[in-house]
Amino acid sequence: MKLSNRLKDLPPHFFSSLVQNVEQAVSEGRDVINLGRGNPDKPTPSHIVEALQKAVEDPMTHGYAPFRGTTELKEAVANFYKREYEVDLNPETEVAILFGSKTGLVELPLAIMNPDELLLLPDPGYPDYLSAVSLSDIQYETIPLLAENDFLPDYEMLSNQQKRHATLMYLNYPSNPTSATATLPFFEETVAFAKENGISIMHDFAYGGIGFDGEKPISFLQTEGAKDVGIEMYTMSKTFNMAGWRIAFAVGNADIIEAINLLQDHLFINPFPAVQRAAAVALNGDQHCVDELVSLYERRRDVFITECQRIGWHVEAPKASFFAWMPVPHGYTSESFTKLLLDEADIAVAPGHAFGKSGEGYIRVGLLEEEDRLVEAVKRIEKLGIFNT
Repeated sequence: MKLSNRLKDLPPHFFSSLVQNVEQAVSEGRDVINLGRGNPDKPTPSHIVEALQKAVEDPMTHGYAPFRGTTELKEAVANFYKREYEVDLNPETEVAILFGSKTGLVELPLAIMNPDELLLLPDPGYPDYLSAVSLSDIQYETIPLLAENDFLPDYEMLSNQQKRHATLMYLNYPSNPTSATATLPFFEETVAFAKENGISIMHDFAYGGIGFDGEKPISFLQTEGAKDVGIEMYTMSKTFNMAGWRIAFAVGNADIIEAINLLQDHLFINPFPAVQRAAAVALNGDQHCVDELVSLYERRRDVFITECQRIGWHVEAPKASFFAWMPVPHGYTSESFTKLLLDEADIAVAPGHAFGKSGEGYIRVGLLEEEDRLVEAVKRIEKLGIFNT
Protein backbone atom coordinates (compact mmCIF):
# COMPACT_ATOMS: atom_id res chain seq x y z
CA MET A 1 0.00 0.00 0.00
CA LYS A 2 1.54 3.33 -1.00
CA LEU A 3 1.08 6.73 0.62
CA SER A 4 -0.55 9.53 -1.28
CA ASN A 5 1.72 12.28 -2.57
CA ARG A 6 -0.05 14.61 -0.15
CA LEU A 7 1.17 12.56 2.81
CA LYS A 8 4.61 12.10 1.32
CA ASP A 9 4.94 15.88 1.10
CA LEU A 10 4.16 16.44 4.78
CA PRO A 11 7.10 17.98 6.68
CA PRO A 12 8.84 15.83 9.32
CA HIS A 13 7.02 16.21 12.62
CA PHE A 14 9.62 17.89 14.82
CA PHE A 15 7.96 17.31 18.19
CA SER A 16 7.65 13.56 17.65
CA SER A 17 11.41 13.32 17.07
CA LEU A 18 12.05 15.47 20.15
CA VAL A 19 9.92 13.13 22.25
CA GLN A 20 11.81 10.12 20.89
CA ASN A 21 15.17 11.63 21.85
CA VAL A 22 13.94 12.35 25.37
CA GLU A 23 12.41 8.89 25.76
CA GLN A 24 15.67 7.30 24.63
CA ALA A 25 17.61 9.24 27.26
CA VAL A 26 15.10 8.34 29.98
CA SER A 27 15.21 4.67 28.97
CA GLU A 28 18.96 4.79 29.66
CA GLY A 29 18.19 5.72 33.25
CA ARG A 30 19.10 9.39 32.90
CA ASP A 31 17.31 12.06 34.96
CA VAL A 32 16.16 14.28 32.10
CA ILE A 33 14.65 17.68 32.85
CA ASN A 34 12.30 18.13 29.91
CA LEU A 35 12.03 21.82 29.02
CA GLY A 36 11.27 21.07 25.38
CA ARG A 37 7.61 20.22 25.64
CA GLY A 38 4.55 22.41 25.22
CA ASN A 39 2.04 20.26 27.08
CA PRO A 40 0.70 21.85 30.30
CA ASP A 41 1.94 19.95 33.35
CA LYS A 42 -0.97 20.65 35.71
CA PRO A 43 -4.36 18.90 35.79
CA THR A 44 -7.60 20.39 34.56
CA PRO A 45 -9.30 22.38 37.36
CA SER A 46 -11.56 20.17 39.46
CA HIS A 47 -14.80 22.08 38.79
CA ILE A 48 -14.36 21.48 35.04
CA VAL A 49 -13.68 17.77 35.60
CA GLU A 50 -16.77 17.56 37.82
CA ALA A 51 -18.83 19.28 35.13
CA LEU A 52 -17.73 16.62 32.66
CA GLN A 53 -18.51 13.81 35.08
CA LYS A 54 -21.99 15.17 35.60
CA ALA A 55 -22.52 15.71 31.88
CA VAL A 56 -21.43 12.16 31.04
CA GLU A 57 -24.13 10.81 33.35
CA ASP A 58 -26.79 12.68 31.35
CA PRO A 59 -28.10 10.41 28.55
CA MET A 60 -28.81 13.53 26.49
CA THR A 61 -25.07 13.87 25.89
CA HIS A 62 -24.64 10.34 24.57
CA GLY A 63 -25.81 10.92 21.02
CA TYR A 64 -24.19 12.77 18.17
CA ALA A 65 -23.42 16.41 18.83
CA PRO A 66 -25.05 19.03 16.60
CA PHE A 67 -22.93 19.37 13.45
CA ARG A 68 -21.95 22.94 14.27
CA GLY A 69 -21.60 22.66 18.03
CA THR A 70 -24.00 23.05 20.91
CA THR A 71 -25.81 26.32 21.40
CA GLU A 72 -24.71 26.23 25.05
CA LEU A 73 -21.01 26.27 24.15
CA LYS A 74 -21.30 28.84 21.37
CA GLU A 75 -23.16 31.18 23.70
CA ALA A 76 -20.51 30.59 26.37
CA VAL A 77 -17.82 31.56 23.85
CA ALA A 78 -19.69 34.77 23.04
CA ASN A 79 -20.11 35.54 26.75
CA PHE A 80 -16.41 34.85 27.37
CA TYR A 81 -15.28 37.25 24.63
CA LYS A 82 -17.66 39.95 25.81
CA ARG A 83 -16.50 39.63 29.43
CA GLU A 84 -12.78 39.27 28.76
CA TYR A 85 -12.26 41.46 25.68
CA GLU A 86 -15.39 43.61 25.20
CA VAL A 87 -15.91 41.92 21.83
CA ASP A 88 -19.46 41.23 20.63
CA LEU A 89 -19.99 37.92 18.81
CA ASN A 90 -23.07 36.37 17.24
CA PRO A 91 -22.88 32.80 18.60
CA GLU A 92 -24.60 31.31 15.56
CA THR A 93 -22.68 33.05 12.77
CA GLU A 94 -19.38 34.15 14.29
CA VAL A 95 -18.36 31.06 16.33
CA ALA A 96 -17.11 27.68 15.07
CA ILE A 97 -16.33 24.83 17.47
CA LEU A 98 -13.07 22.97 16.75
CA PHE A 99 -11.48 19.65 17.70
CA GLY A 100 -8.59 21.58 19.23
CA SER A 101 -7.09 24.61 17.53
CA LYS A 102 -4.51 22.50 15.65
CA THR A 103 -7.39 21.06 13.63
CA GLY A 104 -8.63 24.55 12.82
CA LEU A 105 -5.16 25.76 11.85
CA VAL A 106 -4.66 22.87 9.44
CA GLU A 107 -8.14 22.87 7.93
CA LEU A 108 -8.56 26.63 7.41
CA PRO A 109 -6.69 26.78 4.06
CA LEU A 110 -8.82 23.86 2.85
CA ALA A 111 -11.88 25.97 3.61
CA ILE A 112 -10.92 29.30 2.04
CA MET A 113 -7.92 28.79 -0.31
CA ASN A 114 -7.45 27.25 -3.72
CA PRO A 115 -4.41 25.24 -4.84
CA ASP A 116 -1.33 27.36 -5.53
CA GLU A 117 -2.62 30.40 -3.63
CA LEU A 118 -0.16 31.94 -1.19
CA LEU A 119 -0.21 31.68 2.60
CA LEU A 120 2.03 33.99 4.63
CA LEU A 121 3.48 32.41 7.77
CA PRO A 122 5.50 33.82 10.69
CA ASP A 123 9.13 32.70 10.97
CA PRO A 124 9.81 31.48 13.60
CA GLY A 125 6.38 29.98 14.06
CA TYR A 126 4.42 26.92 15.16
CA PRO A 127 5.71 24.06 12.96
CA ASP A 128 2.28 22.55 12.32
CA TYR A 129 1.34 25.59 10.24
CA LEU A 130 3.32 23.85 7.50
CA SER A 131 1.03 20.83 7.68
CA ALA A 132 -1.75 23.03 6.35
CA VAL A 133 0.41 23.91 3.36
CA SER A 134 1.06 20.31 2.35
CA LEU A 135 -2.47 19.08 2.88
CA SER A 136 -4.04 21.99 0.99
CA ASP A 137 -1.68 22.03 -2.02
CA ILE A 138 -1.03 25.72 -1.52
CA GLN A 139 2.11 27.83 -1.61
CA TYR A 140 3.66 29.59 1.37
CA GLU A 141 6.26 32.19 2.14
CA THR A 142 7.50 33.35 5.51
CA ILE A 143 7.77 36.72 7.21
CA PRO A 144 10.89 36.98 9.42
CA LEU A 145 10.22 37.89 13.04
CA LEU A 146 13.30 39.69 14.33
CA ALA A 147 14.36 40.77 17.81
CA GLU A 148 14.97 44.35 16.66
CA ASN A 149 11.29 44.56 15.70
CA ASP A 150 10.04 42.94 18.93
CA PHE A 151 9.34 39.77 16.92
CA LEU A 152 6.51 41.50 15.06
CA PRO A 153 6.35 41.26 11.25
CA ASP A 154 7.46 44.25 9.21
CA TYR A 155 4.99 44.45 6.34
CA GLU A 156 7.33 46.78 4.47
CA MET A 157 9.62 43.78 3.94
CA LEU A 158 7.00 42.05 1.77
CA SER A 159 7.39 42.37 -1.97
CA ASN A 160 4.61 43.64 -4.21
CA GLN A 161 4.34 40.15 -5.67
CA GLN A 162 3.82 38.63 -2.22
CA LYS A 163 1.15 41.19 -1.43
CA ARG A 164 -0.64 40.52 -4.73
CA HIS A 165 -0.63 36.73 -4.46
CA ALA A 166 -1.23 36.19 -0.76
CA THR A 167 -4.81 35.44 0.26
CA LEU A 168 -4.27 34.42 3.90
CA MET A 169 -1.79 35.27 6.68
CA TYR A 170 -1.24 33.56 10.03
CA LEU A 171 -0.25 35.50 13.14
CA ASN A 172 0.32 34.21 16.68
CA TYR A 173 0.51 36.45 19.77
CA PRO A 174 1.49 35.71 22.46
CA SER A 175 3.92 33.89 20.22
CA ASN A 176 5.04 30.30 20.18
CA PRO A 177 8.03 30.15 20.26
CA THR A 178 9.20 33.74 20.91
CA SER A 179 6.69 34.57 23.70
CA ALA A 180 6.37 38.06 22.13
CA THR A 181 3.12 39.97 22.53
CA ALA A 182 1.23 42.16 20.09
CA THR A 183 0.21 45.78 20.57
CA LEU A 184 -3.00 47.49 19.54
CA PRO A 185 -1.14 49.75 17.03
CA PHE A 186 0.35 46.64 15.42
CA PHE A 187 -3.07 45.03 15.08
CA GLU A 188 -4.44 48.28 13.66
CA GLU A 189 -1.62 48.26 11.11
CA THR A 190 -2.45 44.61 10.34
CA VAL A 191 -6.13 45.37 9.65
CA ALA A 192 -5.19 48.25 7.33
CA PHE A 193 -2.62 46.03 5.56
CA ALA A 194 -5.17 43.22 5.14
CA LYS A 195 -7.82 45.53 3.71
CA GLU A 196 -5.41 47.23 1.34
CA ASN A 197 -4.14 43.94 -0.09
CA GLY A 198 -7.22 41.70 0.13
CA ILE A 199 -5.59 39.30 2.58
CA SER A 200 -7.52 37.39 5.26
CA ILE A 201 -6.03 37.11 8.75
CA MET A 202 -5.99 34.15 11.13
CA HIS A 203 -4.77 35.10 14.61
CA ASP A 204 -3.72 32.09 16.67
CA PHE A 205 -4.57 33.16 20.25
CA ALA A 206 -3.56 29.89 21.92
CA TYR A 207 -1.74 31.64 24.79
CA GLY A 208 -4.21 34.49 25.14
CA GLY A 209 -4.96 33.63 28.76
CA ILE A 210 -1.33 33.79 29.94
CA GLY A 211 0.12 37.27 30.41
CA PHE A 212 2.56 38.49 33.07
CA ASP A 213 3.30 41.60 35.11
CA GLY A 214 -0.37 42.53 35.21
CA GLU A 215 -0.55 42.81 31.40
CA LYS A 216 -3.32 40.84 29.72
CA PRO A 217 -2.66 39.81 26.09
CA ILE A 218 -5.01 41.58 23.70
CA SER A 219 -7.33 39.91 21.24
CA PHE A 220 -7.03 40.69 17.54
CA LEU A 221 -10.81 41.16 17.52
CA GLN A 222 -10.48 44.12 19.87
CA THR A 223 -9.15 46.05 16.89
CA GLU A 224 -11.65 48.11 14.91
CA GLY A 225 -12.37 46.38 11.61
CA ALA A 226 -10.76 43.08 12.60
CA LYS A 227 -13.91 41.07 11.92
CA ASP A 228 -14.00 42.53 8.42
CA VAL A 229 -10.75 40.76 7.53
CA GLY A 230 -10.25 37.77 9.76
CA ILE A 231 -10.77 35.39 12.62
CA GLU A 232 -9.11 34.34 15.85
CA MET A 233 -8.61 30.81 17.15
CA TYR A 234 -8.66 30.15 20.88
CA THR A 235 -7.94 26.82 22.56
CA MET A 236 -9.02 25.58 25.96
CA SER A 237 -5.73 23.65 26.21
CA LYS A 238 -3.53 26.34 27.73
CA THR A 239 -5.85 28.67 29.64
CA PHE A 240 -7.72 25.83 31.35
CA ASN A 241 -5.19 22.95 31.23
CA MET A 242 -7.51 21.02 28.90
CA ALA A 243 -4.96 19.90 26.31
CA GLY A 244 -6.19 16.31 26.13
CA TRP A 245 -9.82 17.34 25.82
CA ARG A 246 -9.33 18.62 22.25
CA ILE A 247 -11.74 21.53 22.36
CA ALA A 248 -11.25 24.98 20.86
CA PHE A 249 -13.10 27.56 18.78
CA ALA A 250 -12.70 30.05 15.98
CA VAL A 251 -14.40 33.45 16.20
CA GLY A 252 -14.76 36.46 13.97
CA ASN A 253 -15.58 37.03 10.30
CA ALA A 254 -18.91 35.35 9.53
CA ASP A 255 -17.94 34.28 6.00
CA ILE A 256 -14.78 32.52 7.19
CA ILE A 257 -16.66 30.93 10.10
CA GLU A 258 -19.28 29.64 7.66
CA ALA A 259 -16.52 28.17 5.47
CA ILE A 260 -15.01 26.35 8.47
CA ASN A 261 -18.40 25.04 9.52
CA LEU A 262 -19.21 23.87 5.99
CA LEU A 263 -15.93 22.00 5.71
CA GLN A 264 -16.41 20.41 9.12
CA ASP A 265 -19.94 19.35 8.14
CA HIS A 266 -18.23 17.00 5.67
CA LEU A 267 -15.27 15.96 7.81
CA PHE A 268 -16.81 15.07 11.18
CA ILE A 269 -19.56 15.64 13.69
CA ASN A 270 -18.65 18.04 16.51
CA PRO A 271 -16.89 16.98 19.77
CA PHE A 272 -18.60 14.84 22.42
CA PRO A 273 -21.51 16.89 23.85
CA ALA A 274 -20.38 16.26 27.44
CA VAL A 275 -16.99 17.83 26.65
CA GLN A 276 -18.75 20.82 25.11
CA ARG A 277 -20.87 21.23 28.24
CA ALA A 278 -17.80 21.13 30.48
CA ALA A 279 -16.05 23.66 28.22
CA ALA A 280 -19.04 25.97 28.61
CA VAL A 281 -18.72 25.68 32.39
CA ALA A 282 -15.04 26.60 32.12
CA LEU A 283 -15.76 29.68 30.01
CA ASN A 284 -18.76 30.88 32.03
CA GLY A 285 -17.39 30.06 35.47
CA ASP A 286 -15.17 31.78 37.99
CA GLN A 287 -11.77 32.48 36.39
CA HIS A 288 -9.82 32.19 39.65
CA CYS A 289 -8.24 28.97 38.38
CA VAL A 290 -6.83 30.90 35.42
CA ASP A 291 -5.44 33.59 37.71
CA GLU A 292 -3.74 30.91 39.82
CA LEU A 293 -2.25 29.26 36.75
CA VAL A 294 -0.86 32.54 35.41
CA SER A 295 0.65 33.28 38.84
CA LEU A 296 2.28 29.84 38.83
CA TYR A 297 3.88 30.41 35.42
CA GLU A 298 4.99 33.90 36.43
CA ARG A 299 6.74 32.56 39.54
CA ARG A 300 8.46 29.92 37.45
CA ARG A 301 9.51 32.56 34.93
CA ASP A 302 10.96 34.78 37.63
CA VAL A 303 12.91 31.94 39.25
CA PHE A 304 14.26 30.67 35.95
CA ILE A 305 15.27 34.05 34.52
CA THR A 306 16.90 35.09 37.81
CA GLU A 307 18.99 31.93 37.80
CA CYS A 308 19.97 32.43 34.16
CA GLN A 309 21.07 35.99 34.88
CA ARG A 310 23.07 34.73 37.88
CA ILE A 311 25.22 32.46 35.71
CA GLY A 312 25.75 35.13 33.05
CA TRP A 313 23.11 34.01 30.55
CA HIS A 314 21.63 37.40 29.73
CA VAL A 315 18.06 36.86 28.61
CA GLU A 316 14.87 38.88 28.66
CA ALA A 317 11.94 37.74 30.77
CA PRO A 318 8.99 36.68 28.60
CA LYS A 319 5.91 38.87 28.82
CA ALA A 320 3.44 36.06 28.17
CA SER A 321 2.94 32.35 27.34
CA PHE A 322 4.78 29.59 29.19
CA PHE A 323 7.84 29.73 26.96
CA ALA A 324 11.17 31.55 27.16
CA TRP A 325 13.02 32.31 23.91
CA MET A 326 16.70 32.05 24.78
CA PRO A 327 19.73 33.11 22.70
CA VAL A 328 22.33 30.38 22.38
CA PRO A 329 25.89 31.16 23.55
CA HIS A 330 28.56 32.27 21.11
CA GLY A 331 30.05 29.45 19.07
CA TYR A 332 26.95 27.26 19.02
CA THR A 333 24.05 26.75 16.66
CA SER A 334 20.60 26.10 18.05
CA GLU A 335 20.98 22.42 17.13
CA SER A 336 24.49 21.96 18.55
CA PHE A 337 23.56 23.71 21.80
CA THR A 338 20.41 21.60 22.13
CA LYS A 339 22.48 18.45 21.63
CA LEU A 340 25.04 19.61 24.20
CA LEU A 341 22.35 20.20 26.81
CA LEU A 342 20.81 16.78 26.34
CA ASP A 343 24.10 14.87 26.05
CA GLU A 344 26.05 16.63 28.80
CA ALA A 345 23.42 18.03 31.18
CA ASP A 346 20.35 15.80 30.65
CA ILE A 347 18.24 18.83 29.74
CA ALA A 348 15.84 18.75 26.80
CA VAL A 349 14.96 21.98 24.98
CA ALA A 350 13.58 22.78 21.54
CA PRO A 351 16.11 24.17 19.02
CA GLY A 352 15.08 27.43 17.44
CA HIS A 353 15.73 26.34 13.85
CA ALA A 354 12.88 23.82 14.19
CA PHE A 355 10.50 26.79 14.15
CA GLY A 356 11.92 28.32 10.98
CA LYS A 357 15.05 29.86 9.48
CA SER A 358 14.74 32.98 11.66
CA GLY A 359 14.70 30.80 14.76
CA GLU A 360 18.38 29.98 14.34
CA GLY A 361 20.43 31.25 17.26
CA TYR A 362 17.76 30.52 19.87
CA ILE A 363 16.28 27.70 21.90
CA ARG A 364 12.77 27.48 23.29
CA VAL A 365 12.41 26.61 26.96
CA GLY A 366 9.06 25.51 28.38
CA LEU A 367 8.31 26.63 31.94
CA LEU A 368 6.51 23.35 32.53
CA GLU A 369 8.54 21.99 35.42
CA GLU A 370 8.39 22.87 39.11
CA GLU A 371 10.60 25.69 40.37
CA ASP A 372 13.18 23.41 41.97
CA ARG A 373 13.64 21.55 38.69
CA LEU A 374 14.08 24.83 36.80
CA VAL A 375 16.77 25.86 39.30
CA GLU A 376 18.42 22.46 38.96
CA ALA A 377 18.42 22.83 35.16
CA VAL A 378 20.29 26.14 35.33
CA LYS A 379 22.78 24.71 37.83
CA ARG A 380 23.52 21.88 35.41
CA ILE A 381 24.07 24.40 32.62
CA GLU A 382 26.34 26.42 34.91
CA LYS A 383 28.57 23.36 35.40
CA LEU A 384 29.19 23.27 31.64
CA GLY A 385 31.26 26.43 32.07
CA ILE A 386 29.81 28.13 28.99
CA PHE A 387 28.70 31.44 30.47
CA ASN A 388 30.77 34.07 32.25
CA THR A 389 29.32 35.12 35.56
